[in-house]
Amino acid sequence: MPFRAAVDALRTARLRPQIEIEPAPAPKRLAPFAYALEATVVDGDQDLADGRLVLLYDPDGHDAWRGSFRLVTLVRAELEPEMAADPLLPDVCWSWLTGALQARSLSYGEASGTVTRASSHYFGGLAERPAASQIEIRASWTPREGLGGVPDTASHLASWCDLLAQVAGLPPAGPGDASIVTLPQRRDPQSR
Repeated sequence: MPFRAAVDALRTARLRPQIEIEPAPAPKRLAPFAYALEATVVDGDQDLADGRLVLLYDPDGHDAWRGSFRLVTLVRAELEPEMAADPLLPDVCWSWLTGALQARSLSYGEASGTVTRASSHYFGGLAERPAASQIEIRASWTPREGLGGVPDTASHLASWCDLLAQVAGLPPAGPGDASIVTLPQRRDPQSR
């Protein structure tokens, strides 16, 4: 079955050591078959970013997906308040998603999603907490199917982890990635 092969490939992906990943409960109503993963980008005892990736499969295909498979994600990280105020931040974050897919030469289509930034300011009994800002990327795309009708889900997972690392502010993983712009890491680990 193509779905089983796609899930098995997810389990073979080689990931950065700073990314802790584990299976999670999958949504039951989005497609006949679903598999979910949750990940956290860690640096020592500090969580820098987290996310969820869901692989959906409908053997009959789905008109909106233009395929049988769909990847759905949520990625989020804390930001420095001055970064959150940058008017270009949403465009940059979206380009990180598409750039991560293109950097691995992955074929995909029907990409859509949102980039949201939120700021929290504390008052009253919480007034001593510093202001906090967060970026959140919600997206989905159709991975193009390869041999046997199965997309290269291991490479799509690695690409998604590249996105997580960028949002977390980690330096690029390999040679040739020096031009990638990343978010600076948070200065105050207590702000999370």
